[in-house]
Amino acid sequence: MTAAVADQPVTVWPEKLSSVAIIGMGYVGLPTALGLHAGGIKIIGIDRDQRRLDTIRSCEADLIDADLRRLEKSLPQETFELTSDVSRLAEADAVMVCVPTPVDRHLMPDLAALEGACAALLEHARPGQTLVLTSTSFVGTTKRLLVDPLTARGFAVGEDIAVASSPERIDPGNVTHTQAETPRVVGGVTPSCARRAGEVISILTPAVHTVGSPEAAEMTKLYENSFRAVNIALANEFAEVCAGLSLDPIEVTEAAATKPYGFMKFSPGPGVGGHCIPCDPHYLLWQLRASRGTAPLLTQAMLSIAERPGQVVGRLMEELSLRGKGLAGTRVVLVGVAYKPGVQDVRSSSALDIIGLLTARGAHVEYFDPLADRLLLDDGTTAASISRPRGEDWDVALIHTTHPGHDYTWVTDCPIVVDATYRFDPVGAA
Repeated sequence: MTAAVADQPVTVWPEKLSSVAIIGMGYVGLPTALGLHAGGIKIIGIDRDQRRLDTIRSCEADLIDADLRRLEKSLPQETFELTSDVSRLAEADAVMVCVPTPVDRHLMPDLAALEGACAALLEHARPGQTLVLTSTSFVGTTKRLLVDPLTARGFAVGEDIAVASSPERIDPGNVTHTQAETPRVVGGVTPSCARRAGEVISILTPAVHTVGSPEAAEMTKLYENSFRAVNIALANEFAEVCAGLSLDPIEVTEAAATKPYGFMKFSPGPGVGGHCIPCDPHYLLWQLRASRGTAPLLTQAMLSIAERPGQVVGRLMEELSLRGKGLAGTRVVLVGVAYKPGVQDVRSSSALDIIGLLTARGAHVEYFDPLADRLLLDDGTTAASISRPRGEDWDVALIHTTHPGHDYTWVTDCPIVVDATYRFDPVGAA
């Protein structure tokens, strides 16, 4: 063992897991920390962004109601700590890496946050710890960022330290499939690594499925979200086909969903957003290109997804054309900019592309979203949500996202309404 760990005592694995450090307290890390804390585990929540920690401390984080109540209960307790001090990693029995892994504007993997988190973890890792990487990435990331550097430092992975991949399965705002009810996949470097990581994950959910390696776990996550991407692209395509045949795509989708086997319902919409569908499949496609491999179906699905905002704008232009109008100078209100109902999250929202396309064609665009007060646009400028919308103030209302419990009856006062969700009900939304 090298000098970096030579002075450490003989490895003593904890008889019972008592503390977990979470690197990254965002949409995945915070619910993970709350779930573990509810299971009796001391939490050290680490995030370099002090503003994020302040948001959590003020209970203003975007959480489902059950997790918000957990947060309010956990914050006053000594066993729930928030800090930006990465040296605290050494205190924990286990460490979970829960940082975002987006793609850049060229659709290339952006591992800056993950590489930084793993570097900090490597600096403070000690014998007897269990390290679990939950961030989505390409196959081999756990080995490259954790296993190989730990081995180079003199650790014997599987003997004096445990390393595993267990990709997150948290759907922000989803109260139907909560973390506790959703099975998790765990892939350890060795069987003992998988067992120790499974002990951590089993506090979050009783359903733990073990695979033979971190690589298998990493590929599982890429397959899951590639499956969703392909089916979303297909649902959007069928919506266009239905429109051409004067059929209601939602009626057709609901009818097909009555089949109890061989069909899974995916609904059409204005596009995708969030951290998974717009990003995760590109990690696989990037890795395949590097090895001269191909995935034609997935490639076409991601191309279709990228084109979806343009199709939505095209529908709006068609509605204007039927009335002898053009897009230049038209006043458009985008109803909702979050990527899905019930959340504040605007990461990679198709609304950003739609606003850019409309603006580039000369439209005057504003938006209303009761959960997203401010929006950073792709051109670097900032927009603010309208506080008191009136339908008569615009020429067109484009329905992108509606949130439960909010009033949208004003939309009916707008001369033209283009429903990109295919299921807008101003009364039902309220």
